[in-house]
Amino acid sequence: MNLVRSEWTKLRSVRSTWIAALSAVFSGVALSVLGSSDLLGGSAADLPAGWDPTAQSLKGFLFAQLIVGMLGALSITPEYSTGLLGSSLVFVPSRSRLLAAKAAVVTGVTLAVSLLTTVLSFTVVQIMVRSAGLPAAGLGDPGVLRALAGGTVYLTVVGLVGLAVGALVRSATTSLAVLVGALLLVPALGPGLPGALGDWFGRFWPITAGQSAYAVVPVDGRTAPGPGLLILIAATAAVTAAAHLMFRRRDI
Repeated sequence: MNLVRSEWTKLRSVRSTWIAALSAVFSGVALSVLGSSDLLGGSAADLPAGWDPTAQSLKGFLFAQLIVGMLGALSITPEYSTGLLGSSLVFVPSRSRLLAAKAAVVTGVTLAVSLLTTVLSFTVVQIMVRSAGLPAAGLGDPGVLRALAGGTVYLTVVGLVGLAVGALVRSATTSLAVLVGALLLVPALGPGLPGALGDWFGRFWPITAGQSAYAVVPVDGRTAPGPGLLILIAATAAVTAAAHLMFRRRDI
């Protein structure tokens, strides 16, 4: 518990942590609102097929996830650049315990950020949609609470992906490049590849599969919410295991 408290003190004492946390919430809500604003001038007949007001309200996740991932990476990369990690290992020789403490703190922080982003995005967009006379979602509707919980878990797991990437590459800049590729570029470009390869990326790439967790209406060619989230969690566990192995074996 003392180790977790120490890691929390280190993380909260850095200004970039709070900037990233607030930016994730703000960008998630703002982009969800912007992504829904072009629908407000029409009628229910103009809505796209498979209209999913819950997933629509969480469109801002596409950018917020990048900031959440960097929040995870920033829990460890500054210690490499400043040399603080060496001092940490003097007091905590067990690298496994140190990495586990960082993971616990990142989970707590990103869970709070993810929950706030999810709730605010959903609430604001549903108010907009309902005021425009369009079909909106309510917490009592089938699948809505499950989708909101799935969205919160999705963003939290992305934070742990960021921690693992940061431990592997040991650089904030390289972490950002890796996260941009994994979270944005591959999901956007992979499904466009020809044949079975494109189908695989569209259905089973961990980030794409995980995004189905916050959909209520099924999307053709996408994994179901439960299996999709499990694919993301399994991939995160694999990357975390690789980070743990490298963290234990590599020199500082």
